[in-house]
Amino acid sequence: MSRCVIFICVVILCLLATSALSQDPVVYPAKGQNQDQMEKDRYQCYGWAKQQTGFDPMQAPAQPQASTSRSSPLRGAAGGAAVGAVGGAIAGDAGKGAAIGAGTGALVGGVRMRREREQQAQARETQAAAYSHGRDGYNRAFGACMEGRGYTVK
Repeated sequence: MSRCVIFICVVILCLLATSALSQDPVVYPAKGQNQDQMEKDRYQCYGWAKQQTGFDPMQAPAQPQASTSRSSPLRGAAGGAAVGAVGGAIAGDAGKGAAIGAGTGALVGGVRMRREREQQAQARETQAAAYSHGRDGYNRAFGACMEGRGYTVK
């Protein structure tokens, strides 16, 4: 994996962790509830909000599946060279055919790798957006439940 891809993954994970921490609603008692009552209400509202939204803030965000493809410019070059050598042998110049096949194979392998990286980045962005949307819905439901029990939610 290239350093650029690793760096992008680290940045995305840091942003997810930071946004998850900053999204927790702040709740305080508005009608003199004690700490025990507040913990009981928090637990019950957690369960209710989770049921209503299908989102559990205690679960870590899903990580995208790593690509299992083994394509690379080198593999593409090797395959292209083999095909080119066969084609060149038939035409009478195996060396020239192998060189053309290797270059073409490397190009195709590089394009394939770039496409896979772009698809992985898109999958990460989609998952981050889905997590944020689910978290927002959960927070609204949790806040409504806590407000209904006499708390102030910010």
